[in-house]
Amino acid sequence: MSDDGRPPGNGSSEEPREPRFSGRIHFQDPETAVPRNPSLAERRARIAAEKRRQEQERQRREAAERKSRIRRRVMIGSGGTVGVVALVAAMYSAVEYSNESNAVTQVCAKEQDGQIVAQDERYCDEDYVNSQGGYVDHHNGVVFLPLFLGGPPVPQYRYAYTAPGAAPPPVGRAVGGGTVNRPADTTIKTKSGAVVQRGGFGINSKVGGGGS
Repeated sequence: MSDDGRPPGNGSSEEPREPRFSGRIHFQDPETAVPRNPSLAERRARIAAEKRRQEQERQRREAAERKSRIRRRVMIGSGGTVGVVALVAAMYSAVEYSNESNAVTQVCAKEQDGQIVAQDERYCDEDYVNSQGGYVDHHNGVVFLPLFLGGPPVPQYRYAYTAPGAAPPPVGRAVGGGTVNRPADTTIKTKSGAVVQRGGFGINSKVGGGGS
């Protein structure tokens, strides 16, 4: 041991030093630095990413085109359907108007002095006729009433039909241009306006009773 009480050694009183690493740190100026060329792996990754982007864009365009085609077809189909419906509706309305304008009126009548003369509508009503003891010949459409209701001879009544579009005559007046033959494919109404038969489009639709 030395005179100063320190253990023998090299006699150095320096503190231990931090280890030093070799190498240098470089700082790049963004204004003057030149970018390095990408590596092969980076180039391949970029190419693959660009292909994926192009494929996604192509699929997006195709989907948009499909939707556009479908919309056009739907619009064209809808427009065609609406046009057909409108045309049919217009034709139907025109036919209905024509049927109404050319409708004939069913009138209870009897032959008198060679003419078809309008009578009280009750005389052609089957319920009334039966209540008075008369009867209806459904084969010929002739109504027979008792003598006390207009005879002799035995009163005979039947439905007559006015000319198309003609107004029904009052009781006791001749049915001008009328006939006792029930017209087909023609709208037939009663004096009150009820539809007995509806014509149009070649359809003969019997709605109510009465007539031959």
